[in-house]
Amino acid sequence: MNKVVSLVPGIVGSIIVAIIGMFLSSLVPGNLVSGGVFALLVGMVFHPLLNRWPVLVKGITFTGKRILKFAIIGMGVTLSISQVVQVGGISLIVMTFTLATAFGGGYLIGKILGIPWRQSSLISAGTGICGGSAIAAIAPVIEADSQDIAYALSATFLFDILMVVLFPLMGRAFGMSDLGFGLWAGTAVNDTSSVVAAGYAFSEAAGNFAIVVKLTRTLSIVPVVLIFSYIHIRTMARQSQHEKDIATFSLKRVFPWFVLVFLVVVIFNSAGLFSETISSYIATAGKFCMVMALGAIGLKTDAKSLLRSGHKPMLLGLIISTAVVVVSYLVQFLLHQL
Repeated sequence: MNKVVSLVPGIVGSIIVAIIGMFLSSLVPGNLVSGGVFALLVGMVFHPLLNRWPVLVKGITFTGKRILKFAIIGMGVTLSISQVVQVGGISLIVMTFTLATAFGGGYLIGKILGIPWRQSSLISAGTGICGGSAIAAIAPVIEADSQDIAYALSATFLFDILMVVLFPLMGRAFGMSDLGFGLWAGTAVNDTSSVVAAGYAFSEAAGNFAIVVKLTRTLSIVPVVLIFSYIHIRTMARQSQHEKDIATFSLKRVFPWFVLVFLVVVIFNSAGLFSETISSYIATAGKFCMVMALGAIGLKTDAKSLLRSGHKPMLLGLIISTAVVVVSYLVQFLLHQL
């Protein structure tokens, strides 16, 4: 009971930021900037308050991680299994090229810039897969230190913020369809929360498509972590000849289980188990929870720390992020021409 009570202040704080974000969004003509984007930025403005009111931290952390996943699961009531199969299948083709760009480019450019391989690998994983989640999953496997993790998180999240703001504007300028934009955002924007913000800032349909693409992309974390685990084991074995001291891979720790729950909800919706009224309520609640989660993520983000991060990791993050954005768009364009 005490644990639940300790979450309340932070959750209430996230709700307040979400309401402010949605109000600011309503002031912008044509909904060009979504409530989620504003909530993220407003949260960053109020970040210094966490030092004064540490009682907020637990609830904000819970909102940014748990409630975001519940919100995504809830959005399953707006999709059918045929949409998931169609969009997920197309995204696999695009993902093949974006992942190759992120890891191949990250390795080569990291070498040119003189960035340690652990650090460049984490930046590539954050850019190519799912931002902080991928970094958190791979870091212990390759025994990355806290500085490597901090640089990688800063490099990926800083450009995520820029993408959240710029992507919807570019999508409209390019005259993209809802499906096209959802595919682009889902394969090119890094963190799940940023994909959600960018997708729904364009349109509700684009947001739904972006979620499906992003969840498909998130599943790639399992084989990628396995590969890095193998590489690290071989590297350390050559150095120490003591494989027993090496971090091992844990499927239970890295597998995104909430993706399976999302698919179950989609299947139930396809089977007609949710009435239109219930679906509408769940979808509305899910959207608000997403804005809450984005506000919570903003509250936990120290903008000054991001800007103070080393220039080389930032440069690597910029180059890889730009390359992934361009490759994703070009592959989709070429597929459309075929």
